[in-house]
Amino acid sequence: MNTMTYKGYTARIDFDERDNIFVGRVLGLRAIISFHGETVSELRSEFQAAIDDFLRDCEEQGVSPEKPASGKLMLRVPPEVHGAALVAAQASGKSLNQWAAEVLKQAAHS
Repeated sequence: MNTMTYKGYTARIDFDERDNIFVGRVLGLRAIISFHGETVSELRSEFQAAIDDFLRDCEEQGVSPEKPASGKLMLRVPPEVHGAALVAAQASGKSLNQWAAEVLKQAAHS
C-alpha cells in the first residue's frame, strides 16, 4: 500500500488507470477526505490542502479535529488467545500492553 503523511494524517494512494490520475483518501477518520492529482507533486499539494481545509473547517465550527488514533485500543479476544498472549508477554519480560504494542507495530509495518 502506498501512503502519504501530513500533520499526523495518513492517506492511501492509488492510481486510476482509466482517468490516468493518482487518487488519495485519508485513512482512520469518519469523515471522507479524498483528493487527486496528475503528478506526485500535485497529489501531495492537494493532500496538504485537503488536510488544511479540514483543520480550518473544524476550527471555524469550534470542534476538535478528529485524530486518526487516540493511542487507546480495546480488543475483545477469546480467553485462550488472551491467556496465550499474557504468557508470551511474561516470557519476554514485558507487560501485556508493551508486548501487544510491539506485536501490532510489527504487523502494521510488514
